Amino acid sequence: MSDVDLVARARQGDPAAFGELVERHRMAVYRAALAALGSHADAEDAAQDAFLMAFRRLDTFRGDSSFKTWLLTIAWHQAINHRRSLGRVWRRMVAPRDQQEMESVLENVAAAGPTPEGATAHHELRRELERAIRSLSPKLRDALLLAQSGEYSYNEIGTMLRAPIGTIKWRVSEARRVVRATLQQRGYVDVR
Repeated sequence: MSDVDLVARARQGDPAAFGELVERHRMAVYRAALAALGSHADAEDAAQDAFLMAFRRLDTFRGDSSFKTWLLTIAWHQAINHRRSLGRVWRRMVAPRDQQEMESVLENVAAAGPTPEGATAHHELRRELERAIRSLSPKLRDALLLAQSGEYSYNEIGTMLRAPIGTIKWRVSEARRVVRATLQQRGYVDVR
């Protein structure tokens, strides 16, 4: 059964149909929230909020894009709102971001695992890479993290971030260029 069929059934009051939509898109929604938030627990909360909001707004789905894209847009905005509220809390508490959570978000951005001989150098490069990505503007950072996740097309990212595809491609390219230049300034000359 297609997503459109399931949406029609869910609109008619079939809770199992919406449950099937949740099951189909649960991981994609979670990954989008994780890319925005960097914390597994926060991503789960934002994903749950996104599904609740999608259920409440099911009547507003017009079919202009796929249901998945519509849902990912809701999820992304829920995660960004969650990130903003978390930012206020963190600033009040002056707590640093958990290193382990940031590493899990950036897993797909960093190079493949180092050889045993290069473990120390790899760990240092990874820390520098994380710092460089964190220092990007939110627009560049968000586009880069979503693109690097490998889960979303530029079309989907554009819809999620409410920007044209050309702008998304530029942001990803610019983010990569800035990160590369930052790492080269810090002495990592062979960064490609």
